[in-house]
Amino acid sequence: MPPVPAQVPTSIPEQRPAVRTALLAWYDAHRRTLAWRPGAGSARPDPYRVWLSEIMLQQTTTPHATPYFLAFTQRWPTVSDLAGAADADVMAAWAGLGYYARARNLLACARAVAGGHGGVFPDTEAGLLALPGVGAYTAAAVAAIAFGRPANVVDGNVERVVARLFAVETPLPGAKPELKRLAGMLVADDRPGDWAQALMDLGATVCRPGRPLCERCPLTAWCAAFQSGEPERWPLKVKKAVRPRRHGVAWVLHDDQGRVALVRRPGEGLLGGMLGLPTSDWSAAPAGAAPPARAEWRDAGAVDHVFTHFALTLDVRTATGQWAGQGDVLWLPAAEALSSLPTVFRKALERGLA
Repeated sequence: MPPVPAQVPTSIPEQRPAVRTALLAWYDAHRRTLAWRPGAGSARPDPYRVWLSEIMLQQTTTPHATPYFLAFTQRWPTVSDLAGAADADVMAAWAGLGYYARARNLLACARAVAGGHGGVFPDTEAGLLALPGVGAYTAAAVAAIAFGRPANVVDGNVERVVARLFAVETPLPGAKPELKRLAGMLVADDRPGDWAQALMDLGATVCRPGRPLCERCPLTAWCAAFQSGEPERWPLKVKKAVRPRRHGVAWVLHDDQGRVALVRRPGEGLLGGMLGLPTSDWSAAPAGAAPPARAEWRDAGAVDHVFTHFALTLDVRTATGQWAGQGDVLWLPAAEALSSLPTVFRKALERGLA
């Protein structure tokens, strides 16, 4: 393990070359193998694959996102292919990734690149930021990784590494501007894409949220949190408020062929544009609403699901009958329905089929 200096610096310019050399050497030896990342020494990554992976990885783990990425790139291998896809097909393929506004923004961005940029992504942060659904983090990540721009790429993993490196005492989320400023002090023109990915890999595999593996870390010589003896104390966080709980009813209606009735949710709002089970409103009190068919409804239990701002309990009712609700209905075999639904409805359907 590298020696720990008597005093960890809070100013980085003179230490930056050594910090970067240590971390990049570690990355060259320990970089993760990821579906969207070309092998070491390969040509620069395809901007489409970088952009697609970054959108998918927002609020989603790497193991969960990987099969979706592989399915998307097999079905739509270029941004122009994706731009030409039907909205319903993309929304169905996205089902299970959550945060469904991302899927709508994904299509809008693909169509902007295909229609306004000849199928070629802009190669600067400013150009990328002008695309629909591309925020500051995604623009920086694509600029650095796909185009070799010295951009300051700061995700949750990077925030954790930087918070520990400098023992930042401001709790998250208020510390975000300070953490971004400190991370920016480490950015250089040399290997910007590898640098961004090295920080992310370090946070994901070594500088972990719970018990950091400091014995494997190449940056202990400069890490204030390591020197403190309590590296897991950082980053400091404001205690999260308790999520409110809402309640509703989900109806699993079968026809005489065993197919399940699905409805298309409104384009705007939560799970907008996605296929779903017929449901009541989701309210603070257990909801009462008319089912979509006159039938002998059976209580199939309940499922719980957590959204960003609230937790939901859905009571599941199941029956065989003919659709009598408002709007159009799509009848699908159960297996196809399960693969087409977002997680909350898949849970309810699984409960109704049990």
